[in-house]
Parts: sequence; structure tokens; C-alpha cells
Amino acid sequence: MNKPQNFFHLHMISDATGETLLAAGRAASAQYKNARAIEHIYPLIRTEKQVRKVFDEIEEEPGIVLYTMVDPVLARLIDDCCSAQGLPAVSVLEPVLTVFQSYLGTPAGRRVGAQHMLDADYFKRIDALNFTMEHDDGELIEEAELADIVLVGISRTSKTPTSIYLANRGIKTANIPIVLGMPLPDSLVQAKGPLVVGLLATADRISQVRQNRLLGATSGFDAHAYANRASISEELAYARQIFTRHGWPVIDVSRRSIEETAAAILAIRPKGR
Repeated sequence: MNKPQNFFHLHMISDATGETLLAAGRAASAQYKNARAIEHIYPLIRTEKQVRKVFDEIEEEPGIVLYTMVDPVLARLIDDCCSAQGLPAVSVLEPVLTVFQSYLGTPAGRRVGAQHMLDADYFKRIDALNFTMEHDDGELIEEAELADIVLVGISRTSKTPTSIYLANRGIKTANIPIVLGMPLPDSLVQAKGPLVVGLLATADRISQVRQNRLLGATSGFDAHAYANRASISEELAYARQIFTRHGWPVIDVSRRSIEETAAAILAIRPKGR
């Protein structure tokens, strides 16, 4: 018997974009399957006036408060406001900075939004994203050699979202669909530069995803063949033959999130690539 799901308010206050808090908050919330967080995000909070306005809102819907605040005065104000309202508060970055300071022997520079600086890494990510969007779903397939990673698999094996996630890490990623009975292009087979990875999933998983996609299908589309488990099994067998023939590493994405799939790909990527 399923337990009823409880809801709680999760307030995230950041002097930058709030991405760090969002990731930390969701990672923690995911551990409690019967408790769902109602997220409240307050980005770019950099003045005392803004902090007090935030707590006027929090007072209406009290809950857990997470924050990343470089300015120690504002951080102290948040702690004081939480104490006054009887709310738990956690400075997400402070314990990490303390460890860094202890090991490196020097205090942090305390730069707001330092992780979002327009440096070489930032432009590398933008370049990778542009490349990945231009080389999605077999587009510009003749340029496969220019990619860092090429993902290959039948429809609905998470090629596109995994490609975009890798691009956000600064990795130029192309993805190419496998269609039953159709050989892959020579430009991919002969490519020496990129790491080519085959993606697979169970027939049941792919059928489930494809059935959800059928809602927006155009008229004349063969919906039965697209989501039929027997047809999908045939597609998967064909894909496995291709992966084996070329000696490409294979990852089963059936029970993996996009992040886990990307991590598995990076784990087999040669160092220095």
C-alpha cells in the first residue's frame, strides 16, 4: 500500500542564478519518495532589502531554507531571519569552502557568480552546444569526424537529451539514428577522431516511450509498427549487430537517467580527449 505523499516548502536563496541550490535541493528531495518539495527560488539576491522581502514571502509559506551567499553580512542576516521564524537554514557552499580553505591554506575570493564567468570554458560550452544542435538526429552527418563523441541508437534511446547534456560539459556531441535495414554512413564508420557509443534499452522501455510520443504523431504515421514490441526487438537486434561489427562500446539506458548515461559515457572516454 502506497503511503500518502506529503508536501513541504523548499526555499532557495542565491546571490547568483540559483543553479547550484536547485541541484542540491533536488538531489536531497529525491531521497524522500513520500515527500514532495514545493520549490521557491530567489535568484540574484544581493541586498539587505531583497533578503527581507524574501523572508516576508517565506513567512507566508515556511519551510526549509537553503542558500548560497558570498557576502557574510547577508549570510548572517539569512541565518538571523530563519532563527526568528524558527526555520532550518543551510549554507550549501560554506562547508565546501571551509574544506578548500583548510586544504589550500587560503580563504576563498568570495566572488558572486564566479562559476558563470565569461571565460574560455564558457565559450567552449557555447561552441559545443551550437555544434550539437547542428548535428542532431543525423544532421550534417558528413562532419562526424569533427565531433568529440557520436551517439548511435534506434529511436527513443535518449540520444538527443544525452547529447545536449554532454554539450553543456563542453563536449561536441553528434547523434545518429539507426533505422532497420539501413547501413550507417561511411563518414561515421570511417571516422577516427570521435568516440562512438551505442545506446540501447529494453523493448518494453522503448515501447513505453514511443507510445507517449504517438500523441503528437502526424496522420499517415504507422503507429502500430513504431511502438510494437516485436518490431522494436528487431530494431534492437539490428543495432546490436552494428555495434558488435564495429567494436563500439554499448550503454543500456533503460534504467539510467540522462546524467547517469552521460557519466557512463565519460567514464569510457579516453583521457585527454
